[in-house]
Amino acid sequence: MTLLHAFLLGIVQGLTEFIPVSSTAHLLILTDVLGIPSDERSFAFSVIIQLGTVAALVAFFWVDIWHILRSFLIGLFDRKPFDNLHSRLGWLVVVATLPALLAGFLMKDVVQTMFRNSFLQAGVRLVITAVLLAGVEYLDKRQRTLESATWLDAVSVGLFQVLAIFPGASRSGATIAGGMIRGFDRPSAARFAFLMSGPILVAAGAYQSWQVIAMPGTHAFLPYLFTGFVTSAVVGWFAIKWLIGYLNRHSLYYFSLYCAVLGSILLIAWFI
Repeated sequence: MTLLHAFLLGIVQGLTEFIPVSSTAHLLILTDVLGIPSDERSFAFSVIIQLGTVAALVAFFWVDIWHILRSFLIGLFDRKPFDNLHSRLGWLVVVATLPALLAGFLMKDVVQTMFRNSFLQAGVRLVITAVLLAGVEYLDKRQRTLESATWLDAVSVGLFQVLAIFPGASRSGATIAGGMIRGFDRPSAARFAFLMSGPILVAAGAYQSWQVIAMPGTHAFLPYLFTGFVTSAVVGWFAIKWLIGYLNRHSLYYFSLYCAVLGSILLIAWFI
């Protein structure tokens, strides 16, 4: 891996973590094109650039996150846990986090096995994502905003977030679809999905980072890790900003078409 490779992979991770087209699938493709071997250093790099997009998420929503944390803790202290919107959102984040956290723990070995046929898995899940995005757009029942979020909404997003633990599935695509199925408009579904997915991204990044720290020779790889982290963080912040603005005026059909085409190409390549 070179610094240019690290920079390019950071760009791809930053763009595709939040835009609903699957970051895993794109990283697999670019890694293969660049001829980067799948070894411990490659694993360490993928973990660190994912943390970069977590940093982008926290930076973009820091006001919301601060109000949610503050209201959540005050609500606990005052024994009024659902007293306002932000404290209620804090509990909804907890509810939405539990399904993916439990599924990730129970299905860890299954998911690792799936990465042996990563192109096949990515292709299948990209096609599923395409159908899902087109389906929620076609239903077109989006009128609700974030202020109306309920427990059932959090459960819906949490269950859809389980899809993201499999290789090639789009976390943002699945969670946005989960919100839209519950009747949220596109920008509200995106904000709700990103806020609900924050703890899972942090937990997964922290767990994997511990494994990276324990690897021999990680310190010699720091310039590449730093380049990928910063690049994915900066690009990720702009990707979130662009996506929320885009969803105010445009549908998800273009993302659905893109996922369908890319998924079909991956499946054809795997069969060939």
